[in-house]
Amino acid sequence: MEAKQLAAAIAASLDKHKAEDLRVIGIGELSVIADYFVIATGTSSTQVKSLADYVETELKEQGVEPLRQEGYASSTWVLMDYGDVVVHIFTQQTRGFYDLERLWKDGAQLPLSDFLPEADS
Repeated sequence: MEAKQLAAAIAASLDKHKAEDLRVIGIGELSVIADYFVIATGTSSTQVKSLADYVETELKEQGVEPLRQEGYASSTWVLMDYGDVVVHIFTQQTRGFYDLERLWKDGAQLPLSDFLPEADS
């Protein structure tokens, strides 16, 4: 699966399961670690874990598994590394503290409509 398709599948799963403040940042021009960051917020630590579970299950059904996953036990920030796409699922407080959008402000802030055809933004 190509990087953009993978980012789209992840974004679709997060959107479907009611993740908040969903963002896709293109970082391929800035770093070799990945092509995209998909960032989302869960309303609680329980939802953060659930969102990570949904993403992992739905991608596994398509034959795609994460290379590694971090933070599941604390569930305030779950990082899922899919190679070309890195997923960050935060609680609101943790997302505000780390502010990845600011740290990666030189990355391309991509419209969700590029990944979710029905999205308005």
